[in-house]
Amino acid sequence: MRLGYRTSGADLPFGRPERAHGVAMEGYFWRITDPATGRVVIALIGVQTDHTGRWALAGLGASDGSWREAILPTAVARRGGLGARASGPDACFFGTDERLVADLGVGARLDLRLEGLVRWPSARPFGGSSWFHMLPGLNQYWHPWLLSGRASGRVELDGRHWDFLDAQLYGEKNWGRAGFPDSWWWGQAHGFADAAACVAFAGGEVVAGPLRREVTALVVRLPDGQLLRLGNPVTSPVRADIGDEHWRLEGRSRGWHVSVDARAPIGSAHVLPVPVVGERRAVPGAIEHLTGHLRVRVSRRGRRVWADESALVGLEHGGLERAAILAARRT
Repeated sequence: MRLGYRTSGADLPFGRPERAHGVAMEGYFWRITDPATGRVVIALIGVQTDHTGRWALAGLGASDGSWREAILPTAVARRGGLGARASGPDACFFGTDERLVADLGVGARLDLRLEGLVRWPSARPFGGSSWFHMLPGLNQYWHPWLLSGRASGRVELDGRHWDFLDAQLYGEKNWGRAGFPDSWWWGQAHGFADAAACVAFAGGEVVAGPLRREVTALVVRLPDGQLLRLGNPVTSPVRADIGDEHWRLEGRSRGWHVSVDARAPIGSAHVLPVPVVGERRAVPGAIEHLTGHLRVRVSRRGRRVWADESALVGLEHGGLERAAILAARRT
C-alpha cells in the first residue's frame, strides 16, 4: 500500500521527496553561480517513464547564452537517493548529490564535484511543496533539496572552457504524473553579500482530479541559516504577479513578511525545452533568464530582518505557447 501511494507521486511526512517516485516525469536541476566571475551554469535532466519505456531529456546552459540538449534513449532515476543517469550513442548524463558529469556531444561537457551541501532540513516533515506532498496524483511537485553547497571542476560549452572552484551550488527536483503544467513560474538566487543566503520559488496551477488551485511556494534561507517556507493557501499565502520580464511575490506567515521583486529583459532569455511524455521528444517550453536581478526583503512584526539583492538570478516563466512564439521569432 505504501509503495502504491508513493508511486502516485505523494510522500508521507519525513518521506525523503528527493528520491525517485516512479511517476511519468522525474526532473533534476543543478545551478552553479560564481559571483567572482559573474558566470552561471545550469544542468538538468528529466527522466520520463511512458509506454515507450524510460528515456531522458538532458541539457546544459550558461550565462553567455550557450545551450545544448540531447534526447537520451536509456535512463534511470534513483529510488534510494538523489540522482539520475542516462545515455545514448553519442551522449551521457550522470548527476547525484556528490558528482555531476555530462557529455552532450562535442563542445558540451561538464564535470563537477559537489561538496559542503546544505540540504533541506531533515527535521521538517515536508519539502518545498509542503502538505501538498501528501496529495496523490498531482500534476507537479517541487522540492529544493539543496539550498547551498560548493561546486568545483570544469565546464565546456560552445568552445569556451570555464573552471570553477567552490562556486555556489543549488539543486532541486520536480516530478509529476503528466509532465509540466500549462503555465508556471520559478526563480532561484544566490550571489548575495552573504553566501549562506538563498531564495527560491516555484508556482503554477496544482491539479489532481477536480482539484485546481494556483499556488506559489517561496523559500528563503536567511544568512543566519534560518529557513522560511511560505505558500500554504490559508496559513502562509503568497501573492504572485508574474510576466515575461517581472516576478513580484508577497508572502506572509506568523508575523513574517517576505517580498521579492525580480526583473530580466526577455531579449536575454534562453528558450528551454520541456519533454513530451509518450513521444520521446522535446518542445520549447520555458523562457529562462540565467542572470536576472532580484531584490528581497524579509521582516518580522514590522522590523526588517534581512534585505539584499543579486544580479545572478535564475528566473523562469513557463508555458508551451509563450515559449514557442519566442523560439519562432528567434529563428
